[in-house]
Amino acid sequence: MMLTIAASEPCSRNNGKPAPRIIGTHACVNRLRSTINAICNRNCTILICGESGSGKELVARQIHAAGPRARGPFITADCTTLRDTLFESQLFGHVKGAFTGADQATLGLFRAADGGTLLLDEVGELEPHIQSKLLRCIEEGAVVPLGAVKPLPVDVRIIAATHRDLKDMVRRGSFREDLYYRLNVVRLDVPPLRDHRSDIIPLAEHFLAQHAEVLGEPVKTLSPDAKLALEDYSWPGNVRELRNVIEHACVFSENGSVTRAYLPAALRQVGNNHETIRHGEITTLEAAERSLIERALRAAGGIQVRAATMLGVERHRLARMIRRHGLEAFTAPHCS
Repeated sequence: MMLTIAASEPCSRNNGKPAPRIIGTHACVNRLRSTINAICNRNCTILICGESGSGKELVARQIHAAGPRARGPFITADCTTLRDTLFESQLFGHVKGAFTGADQATLGLFRAADGGTLLLDEVGELEPHIQSKLLRCIEEGAVVPLGAVKPLPVDVRIIAATHRDLKDMVRRGSFREDLYYRLNVVRLDVPPLRDHRSDIIPLAEHFLAQHAEVLGEPVKTLSPDAKLALEDYSWPGNVRELRNVIEHACVFSENGSVTRAYLPAALRQVGNNHETIRHGEITTLEAAERSLIERALRAAGGIQVRAATMLGVERHRLARMIRRHGLEAFTAPHCS
């Protein structure tokens, strides 16, 4: 599977700026493109789900750029950064004197996105009272700034993104059910990078080309041992981590080739494991078991139930093995 987004071709409907382009040849990418083409001209709300760093915001930008709102603004509201009145003011705006320090009126992100698209990034982090106001805003197509009483009409396409399981949050009472169904008109799931390993190298080479363009340098190449390490790594940080790894390697490499020696320590170790196998060195069964469990935990994001499924063992048995090998640091808190 493959789902990766990168800025690429200019788009005349995007104010002359580079439009995002989906990179990949797998069938799931073609399905994604088909879904975007089907919904980009519609005004329905969209929920984009996926792990952190997997490319949710760039999927949203692709939807915006492919539709009739491309000439309008694309505004991102980071729902993780602010709380209470401050975030409410940022989202809906406020009138002068609405609260202490409100020396002048502000538009808010909703009205700033008028005629375009508003991305609610990590919407699962919103507090309950803001969820209620957001629901009313979406349903009525209007906002009421803090300190005001009169609704102001706004024409905005809403896209929400989250790494959380909103349906589970609804069951636990931490996310409004009516808002969930209002956002989840169309759902797109962005797969983690580890699920489409065949595209890791093309994507890495794309980032090498981007880095070279920014610095005005020749494009560097990946050595065979670097490719091996990149392909076998679990990528818990997904595409964002890969981009950072490539930038790290470009900074430290002294010639036109990026070798394993220039990769971060975690990836250098992955390459070393393969070198050991190729040279016919046999490790102990205990060490092999520990290594396999560690790799499964990394691939599962530290979630023991998921790692146990990957390994084909009972969760409780895996928990005992984790304790025996001292691998607790690789498990996610409260996710056993």
